[in-house]
Amino acid sequence: MKIIKFGGTSVQTSDRIKGIIEIMKADKTVRVTICSALGGITDQLIETARKAAQGEESYQVLFTDIEQKHLNCARNLVSPNRQDKTLSAVKAMLNELADLLRGISLVKELSNRTLDYVVSFGERLSCFLVTEACKEAGLDAVYLDTRKVVKTDSNFTSAAVNFELTNQLIKDFVAKNPQMIIATGFIGSNAENITTTLGRGGSDYSCSIFAAALDAKELEIWTDVDGVMTADPRKVPQAFSLPTLTYEEAMEMSHFGAKVIHPPTMLPAMKKNIPIIIRNTFRPAFKGTVIGNNKNPEGKAIKGISSISHIALLRIEGSGMIGVAGISARLFNSLALDKISVVLITQGSSEHSICLAVKPEDAQKAKKTIEQEFKLDIQAGYLEEVIVETELAVVAVVGENMRNTSGIAATLFKALGNNGINIVAIAQGSSELNVSVVIKRENETKALRAIHQAFFLSDVKTIHLFIVGVGLIGAELLAQLQQQAAFLLQNFSLELKVIGLANSVKYLMDKNGLDLKNWKEALKNSEKPMAIAQFIQEMNLLGLPNMVFIDNTANAEVAASYQKLLKNSISVVTPNKLASSGSYEQFANLKAEAKNHGVTFLYETNVGAALPVISTLRDLVNSGDKIQKIEAVLSGTLSFIFNTFNGTQPFSEVVKQAKAKGYTEPDPRDDLGCTDVARKILILARECGQGLELADVKINGFLPESCLKAATVEDFFRELEKNDTHFENLRHQAAKENKVLRCIAKYENGKATISLQAVDANHAFYNLSGSDNIIAFTTARYPQRPLVVRGSGAGAEVTAAGVFADVIRVGNYL
Repeated sequence: MKIIKFGGTSVQTSDRIKGIIEIMKADKTVRVTICSALGGITDQLIETARKAAQGEESYQVLFTDIEQKHLNCARNLVSPNRQDKTLSAVKAMLNELADLLRGISLVKELSNRTLDYVVSFGERLSCFLVTEACKEAGLDAVYLDTRKVVKTDSNFTSAAVNFELTNQLIKDFVAKNPQMIIATGFIGSNAENITTTLGRGGSDYSCSIFAAALDAKELEIWTDVDGVMTADPRKVPQAFSLPTLTYEEAMEMSHFGAKVIHPPTMLPAMKKNIPIIIRNTFRPAFKGTVIGNNKNPEGKAIKGISSISHIALLRIEGSGMIGVAGISARLFNSLALDKISVVLITQGSSEHSICLAVKPEDAQKAKKTIEQEFKLDIQAGYLEEVIVETELAVVAVVGENMRNTSGIAATLFKALGNNGINIVAIAQGSSELNVSVVIKRENETKALRAIHQAFFLSDVKTIHLFIVGVGLIGAELLAQLQQQAAFLLQNFSLELKVIGLANSVKYLMDKNGLDLKNWKEALKNSEKPMAIAQFIQEMNLLGLPNMVFIDNTANAEVAASYQKLLKNSISVVTPNKLASSGSYEQFANLKAEAKNHGVTFLYETNVGAALPVISTLRDLVNSGDKIQKIEAVLSGTLSFIFNTFNGTQPFSEVVKQAKAKGYTEPDPRDDLGCTDVARKILILARECGQGLELADVKINGFLPESCLKAATVEDFFRELEKNDTHFENLRHQAAKENKVLRCIAKYENGKATISLQAVDANHAFYNLSGSDNIIAFTTARYPQRPLVVRGSGAGAEVTAAGVFADVIRVGNYL
């Protein structure tokens, strides 16, 4: 024998009712079907009754809507030749409800007893309609108003069941009625046959009561989700259905907010060891989740993550608590007397403080109650006034096998810490069935996603990318991301999701990830104007874990936002040199913020594009090597110019050629002035631990004054042509000595310099070609033959590759 229950969403419309009848017809073991009110009707009935009690005529509009929903449902479910009888019965109940509401509006009073009677119409109407629809479909069904069999006390809105009498009445009714029984959920009656309701989760409770009374083989609760999920899918899109749960796990998850089944409703079935199966009405073929007593010691340690979005924390502390017996008893007795439910309790081993979580609406009442109970202790200075913290949430990880698995707490705290989520309070029961943490409510979604990934998707690390700047470097990066996505997922279990994109005009975001195949069109059609502050604000509101901000611009305003991002535990990756070559104080602050918040600030591409320059230098320093000297050609532009300037053409023509190839800035003086090179050698000096400023880098310029002062680019080239002889003399003199000209940046003895030098064939830079960069590290371990890094140091493709490599480093770090 099987008992099944359909929730409000399953019977929300006539089409859905037809769907559940197909489910009933397909299962011959079903003996009793419990139904809730049509979806949304219970809330509507409560609102209608309250408006009537307040004397608002608008209650009649709400009643009319309720009336039409049920009448339309009846017309759609029952054929015309049977409609008169069905409609007459429905109208009779609705007329009774109308009279009741009219009475409420006249006396302007709504007691719990009357409210129970009002809401009972929801289940009574829906179950009558389902019964008639079953008959229409050829099922032999009988309607049961459970007020006849479920007997309770008179605690209206949350009545306690008299199980001895109820069980016998249910058995008697079933014995006398061999048909399929369609029974109302949620309602019962007291000894005087006055209508009562069973409180929150009442329809599930009704199902459990029937299953226990009839010793059913199993009970099924049909709802609108695929069983019990690992987390709320509205907050964690990657949540998936669990095949099994123990009763204890289900109760723990429900207590902490999971929409599973209200804990007390499980007790009758649990006592009889009857499996509870949660199934999806809209996917009847899916097996759902079986809640039972079958424990699997080899199963996952964590079964699910749930949360309560709104709680308040009360802190009671003071030296008068230490070693004093009875403090906790007084505290919780006083709260119980005022009917204040405590969600979570935690106490330090020093006994100096107790924290407890309550519903926000109970916070001030609880504070008043506690302070009244401990009034004399507070006056004597033994206890402090109660501190109330609001805007908090509780997140709980639940699993039967936690007690047998080490490292659960470590994984939990690491997931939160890596995402900058501070823990306000921690609680764990002695059963080790759950670990609960109190956090700021604004971090709830982010915490759920981070924890879910850590425990359930640990084989796949998802990194959420936000890219500002989609010009040459940004566009190439997006192409590389798209090309390598499958490889990274398959070989390294790393999923890179681009969530946000921005250019200087517009931006777009999608928390589920953007389609990189048509990002240009999507960005073009976006209606969101780009402002970096708005972009970052929306990033934070998404609440995603493992976020990485990628700045492909040379924009100072964007660079100025790094500190805020790092404070919000968002890693930063950038080829933009402005932040790392700005003031040393700013640079040091960024490094400190990244360290303090468990994220990364990576800028490998600031020097040498994709060449492993900064990472190599860090490895040398971190492994204890002493940097004696760094020499480098750090400009691809200047490298090309001096590698090409071999006497076959004037210097000015070589510069024009470099400009034509796109190697130089629109004004070549931006390159020839060596400011960019100065920023790069400054960054390398700082990586060596030297707190230099940009002004400390000495640039021995090689451009004549007349070239620097030229008003326009055209004037500059004219002046440069006039100085071709000067540059040719420099080249010729070097050639006479079998040397070549190189623009070399150098860091040595705490000083950074840049100058045009002539080097011979013994120098590592002599054979440099094309636009290559080259960096030579002379160290205590490499004193005679420097460690050399050489390769292409400019261009969108290699720079994007360097940014990509930094993103992968972030993924490995997180």
